[in-house]
Amino acid sequence: MDDAGGPGSQNADVTPARATLLADAEALARYLSVRLARVEAEPPAVRELEGWPSRPLTSAAPRQAAVLAPIYAREGAPWLLFTRRASDLPSHSGEISFPGGSRDAADANLAQTALRESYEELGLPGERVRMLGAMPTVYSVVSNFLVTPYVGWIGEGLPTLRPQITEVAEVIEAPLSALDDARIYHSEEWTRGGFAHSVHFYDFGQHRIWGLTGRMLRHLLGLLPPR
Repeated sequence: MDDAGGPGSQNADVTPARATLLADAEALARYLSVRLARVEAEPPAVRELEGWPSRPLTSAAPRQAAVLAPIYAREGAPWLLFTRRASDLPSHSGEISFPGGSRDAADANLAQTALRESYEELGLPGERVRMLGAMPTVYSVVSNFLVTPYVGWIGEGLPTLRPQITEVAEVIEAPLSALDDARIYHSEEWTRGGFAHSVHFYDFGQHRIWGLTGRMLRHLLGLLPPR
C-alpha cells in the first residue's frame, strides 16, 4: 500500500490548491490526515453538521454505527467508493451509502466497526486501509443511529472485492473531481418531526447520492480548500 504520510508529514502552513488535491490522490491523503486531526480536536458544538441535531429526537436510545469513506487512486487521481444497498434491507434500502453498519460488542472502537463492516460487505481487507481520521458523527432520524464516518486511504487501485449480495446490490466508483462538480449538486429544505434541515443531493450519472451519505459527502468536500 502506498504511504500517505502522517499528520506531521505536511507543513500545516502550506495548503495545496483544491484543483491539486482533486488531481493528486496521495497529496489529498496527506492533506486530509492533517485536516481531520483538526476536526477531531474541535469542540462538539463546532463539529455538528449544518442544521442537524447531534442527539436523537426520540426517547429510544440510539444505536452506534460507523461507515468507511474509502479513497483510492486511479492513475494518480482520487476516487471514492460507495455501495448501493440491497432493496430488501429493513432500513435505507436501495440507497447509496458508504460501507458500514452497527457496532458489535466485540468491536474495540468505532474505527474497527467501520473496517469490519467493510470487510463483511465488500471483502475489503482492513490491512489495505490507512485510517486518515473521523468526520463528525451524524444522527439518522430515520433509523435512530448515531453514525461516525471514517475516511480511509487505500492507495493505488482497489483490491479484488467480493460484495455480499444480501447487503450490497452494486459497487459504485466515482472520481472525487466529478463529485465536486457544482452542476450535479442541489439541496432542499425538509421538515421531519418538527425539525427543519437541509437535504443534500448529488446526481452522479444514474446515481443519486442523498440522505445520510449526502450529508457525509457534503462535509468531506467541505474539508477541501475553497475554490
